[in-house]
Amino acid sequence: MGGVARRRLHSVTFHNPAKAYKGYTFFAPFWEQSRAYLIDMEGRFINYWQLPGKPGGITYMLENGNILYPSRLHLKDGPMFPGFCGCDLLEVDWDNNVVWQYTDAAQHHTTLRLRNGNTMILRTVETPAEIAEKVKGGLPGTEDKGHMWSCGFHEVTAEGKIVWKWLAYEHLDPEEDGFCPLEHRSEWTHGNSIEEFENGDILTCFRYPSIVVIIDKKTGDIKWKWGKDKIFHPHNPSILDNGNILVFDNGVHRTDSYLDYSMAVEVNPKTNKVVWEYKGSPPTEFYSSVAAGCQRLPNGNTLICEATKGRIFEVTSEGELVWEYMVPFYAPGGSAAWGTFTLGRNNYTHRAYRYGPDFEGFKGREMNPNKFKALNDIYGPDAFFSEKEVKLQ
Repeated sequence: MGGVARRRLHSVTFHNPAKAYKGYTFFAPFWEQSRAYLIDMEGRFINYWQLPGKPGGITYMLENGNILYPSRLHLKDGPMFPGFCGCDLLEVDWDNNVVWQYTDAAQHHTTLRLRNGNTMILRTVETPAEIAEKVKGGLPGTEDKGHMWSCGFHEVTAEGKIVWKWLAYEHLDPEEDGFCPLEHRSEWTHGNSIEEFENGDILTCFRYPSIVVIIDKKTGDIKWKWGKDKIFHPHNPSILDNGNILVFDNGVHRTDSYLDYSMAVEVNPKTNKVVWEYKGSPPTEFYSSVAAGCQRLPNGNTLICEATKGRIFEVTSEGELVWEYMVPFYAPGGSAAWGTFTLGRNNYTHRAYRYGPDFEGFKGREMNPNKFKALNDIYGPDAFFSEKEVKLQ
């Protein structure tokens, strides 16, 4: 215990080596940026990927050290709601070579490489009119030119063959799983996550109904559903070793508070009880209205990405901050293409992941920050002046 941590405005602003989980953090800034980065615990760049298009969703590393990257298609027509874009899904190796590609003009937000080698893709589909008219909630008259969109899944092989499909509107309840009353009716579900259980079942999350669900892969039925009036417009549920579910509660349009704030929440799916949570102090200090995510680390800590602030940080189970990184890359951003909002120049980062030193994808790799001296000189930890030193307990 003990020691000294340096504070900076960007890069690693705080680090307690005695309590943080040692590894490498992967992130990909969003909007008009087209790079993904891997940094060590001090914020030094170990590798980066210069990608062929703007990000259209969540990027992450595969077990072989490659990355899976949805590249935005910039379609001139199609569904008009934030988050939709259509993508070239690219698998890119450590040395920046595209080794696999699959194009889906309906793909949005995220994908997952499954245990069997196939890839699960989250897609936009139109909700049939006879179902759309039954969906409760939302702002009246805000459909997309009369259309209401929802989500579906395609499982595709390496050769691009579709071998499994699922449609949310066939399994959700139009009344029970209706809209938040303050959202547009252009998009019912706004799915944003895919995780796979060992038995093949799928864990996903629907932002506007504020629910997390487990889909029985064999039957397509929803076998567990939770979140209504408990979490608000959530993202990124993940499966923990103890069988619980960790989810990022964005906290938009809360009904349990007159203030909006975010939380990381762990729920026991057998009892539907929240067994752990993290929030800011005061709660409003921690808030990302959109995107964002959280990851439970092997030492019991939790890595959190506060997307709209470009802030990635690690906390213990007691809520103690032990590592913090402020993304130093800024670019113009927003959803001007849908006429909804613009953000100016920002360091918005959709999600981040920590990979341990024993991660299979790092084997045989040159994990040397000196290889990227120019990048580290400009954006690495030594590029930002320390404000002060903080004594660690």
